[in-house]
Amino acid sequence: MAGQSVSSKIAKAGSPSRRDVIKLAGAGALLPATAASAQTADVPAVSASRSFPPGFLWGAATASYQIEGAWQEDGRGESIWDRFAHAPGKIRNGDTGDVADDHYHRYREDVQLMKALGARTYRFSTAWPRVFPQGTGNPNPKGLDFYNRLVDELLANGIEPFATLYHWDLPQALQDSVGGWESRDTAKAFADYAGYVAEKLSDRVRKFFTTNELSAFVELGHRDGIFAPFLSSAGAGVPKFTDEDLRAIASPLDFVGINVYTPVYVRAIGAPSGYEVVPPAKSHPRMASSWQLFGPEALYWAPRHLQKIWNVKEIYISENGCGAADEPAADGIVYDTDRIMFLRSYLASLQRATAEGVPVRGYFLWSLLDNFEWADGYGTRFGLVHVDYASQKRTPKLSAAYYSEVIRRNALP
Repeated sequence: MAGQSVSSKIAKAGSPSRRDVIKLAGAGALLPATAASAQTADVPAVSASRSFPPGFLWGAATASYQIEGAWQEDGRGESIWDRFAHAPGKIRNGDTGDVADDHYHRYREDVQLMKALGARTYRFSTAWPRVFPQGTGNPNPKGLDFYNRLVDELLANGIEPFATLYHWDLPQALQDSVGGWESRDTAKAFADYAGYVAEKLSDRVRKFFTTNELSAFVELGHRDGIFAPFLSSAGAGVPKFTDEDLRAIASPLDFVGINVYTPVYVRAIGAPSGYEVVPPAKSHPRMASSWQLFGPEALYWAPRHLQKIWNVKEIYISENGCGAADEPAADGIVYDTDRIMFLRSYLASLQRATAEGVPVRGYFLWSLLDNFEWADGYGTRFGLVHVDYASQKRTPKLSAAYYSEVIRRNALP
């Protein structure tokens, strides 16, 4: 499995010829490295204007609750998303993350999919309740052992691990006992958990993200009440910050990761704010998820602003991708041409940024696998790899072959 390119696997899965599949994704987009030299007549030369910097890290991202499953195995504690998903009416179709992609048991297979893709790096998250079932107190050795095994497997296959310490799965015990993130005790517990995981993994993991999409779990979970922990406090219970807090928050960062999906358009005005948000037109194109406006220029402006305004020296696109209504065709191939269009357009904007010297060092595509998409359940698919949730069969999509060729060239095909 590891010795085959993703495009080779797709070619074997169905009836289209290599030439037909290449035409679907753009000339040369799907040729594996082993075949490129033999088919140079079909493949245009890579222009320097389409290349990314040498050593650019290409990878994919996932999150623990969305893929791991094994929600009650090996001492794992309950998370706020376990509680939320099990409550009737909270998740589309009553879906839960109890099994998800069963990555807890299938991580070796998934690492081989990354290797076949050509990924140089992988961003995963550690599940706080798997490591500290009660949020504090004694750690769970079996929980940490899973991440030790995962990290070792990644490194053995030439893939650099990036770890995210919090991707929304707060231990339910902390929500019940102190009120979760509305209590300073939770912040202190997170510091202890983060320090413990870093101590145990940092001999092999060189880069850690702290929290993922702070605004999402605060606003959707604590203001709008549509994500776990299903609160609508509107800030009433938020702890007051101190000067000491601000000094800690202002500590220099080694690098910054940003998740970029959609644009927000603004125009200059004479008011004190200097600008106002321009609402998108009703006919503005969107991807399969209604919230996802299509705006590739966001992947140029977001990192550029980060550099110009805050003088950030090292930037990673920690998430970028799109949902789609992916279903295998009769020949077994998932022809996700919309995702290929999305990637080609967004990555062109990112390439423009790097060509202008914006210090983006890597890109994590969301996501490696179709997975549990929070309140949307399993209805929207974001993966490069199609997952049949009943059988757990993994099938690389057409976009996987396209992305594999981007990685191989370190450039847009």
